[in-house]
Amino acid sequence: MIASEVVQKARAFHGHMCPGLAIGIRVAEIALREIGPHAEDEEVVAVVETDMCGVDAIQVLTGCTFGKGNLIFNDYGKKAFSFYRRSDGKGIRIVRLPKVASELDPERDALMGRMRAYTITPEEEKRLEELQVLYIQKILEAPLEDLFDIKEAPPEVPAPARIHDNIICQGCGEEVMATRIQHVQGKQLCIPCSERLRTRAGP
Repeated sequence: MIASEVVQKARAFHGHMCPGLAIGIRVAEIALREIGPHAEDEEVVAVVETDMCGVDAIQVLTGCTFGKGNLIFNDYGKKAFSFYRRSDGKGIRIVRLPKVASELDPERDALMGRMRAYTITPEEEKRLEELQVLYIQKILEAPLEDLFDIKEAPPEVPAPARIHDNIICQGCGEEVMATRIQHVQGKQLCIPCSERLRTRAGP
């Protein structure tokens, strides 16, 4: 059973409680158990493949954050999370099982479909809110093996975060990390300026 203070800590950071946050809490539970305690520096690194609510729980509970450079976001749209321990290279990959949403609560799953299709009635919307509370509780109480496929992560431990020089964009005049500078038509540009220039130039 997840300690209430852990849930409240994640909720306070995220701003509200939702199923996605509950998933992140359970992912963090596995990471802390298998990889180690809170990452005060960059000993533990997380690679997330989604920007869902659960990533907030991962940040606040594991200490892997964007600011420290030990939380890496790969925009793959997968509910998949990898964690590495730099000291010995151990890594695990945690993937939410596809059956989780429908098998934990088929009624909720059906109502979510109606909400996405904008065909849900006010009565159904109220029922969905009730089911959301129950669904969150089920996620927090379910055996981890019912929620996730847990396996060894790919062996490539991400490189430590580096501090890069800044370059002034010749379009907008703002500072840009050197690794993000685009070279277009003989100019050093930030990504937005380079995209605007390419758009004006056409195919």
